[in-house]
Amino acid sequence: MINVKNVSKHFANETAIDYSDITFEKGKSYMLLGASGCGKSTLLNMIAGILSPETGSIEIAGEDMSKKSQKEKDKFRIQKIGYIFQDFKLIPEMTVMDNIGILRLEKVDISDVDNVLDSLEILDKKNKKVKHLSGGEKQRVAIARAIVKKPEIILADEPTGNLNFSIGEAVIKQLIEVSKGKTLIAVTHDERLGKYFDHIIDMNEVTGGRRDV
Repeated sequence: MINVKNVSKHFANETAIDYSDITFEKGKSYMLLGASGCGKSTLLNMIAGILSPETGSIEIAGEDMSKKSQKEKDKFRIQKIGYIFQDFKLIPEMTVMDNIGILRLEKVDISDVDNVLDSLEILDKKNKKVKHLSGGEKQRVAIARAIVKKPEIILADEPTGNLNFSIGEAVIKQLIEVSKGKTLIAVTHDERLGKYFDHIIDMNEVTGGRRDV
């Protein structure tokens, strides 16, 4: 379970975002919906320990991540969180397998990689360079890299943002399927995908927008 309590985040341009309390239950899928700038991606980055809140706490499985050192947060993210970035963060000149194999540098067990790629219908792309893949295939590689380490939490920042709706819908269906039993939190602007998630959270209501500090 993830509990976000009394959290606010300040930015260099002297604005801040205040978050209402939110609870994300284990094994459930959540869509974070809202206009650009309302704090969706910022919340993901705070849950992942990439950013730290100025006030409040973010508790994961009863532990207050806000009080941990950056080294401890990084270790937790590597071990427990799968993060699917909006821009994929893949290396085009490397193969699918090599992009996933990078995780070994962080001592991540990727022995289940073939099963993961097969579940996402890209096992036949394993030895292809990423630059030769379609947008939907690249997104599936990013998903595979996030879930191969069997994380307890999956965070997805606009996982369909660069795809047309039909391809994006197929990717979301697969993401939901491979995330069963885990906590999935996905940021998106497309309300049509909401029917695939257990819960939809309107971030415009959660944050009320930015304020001056």
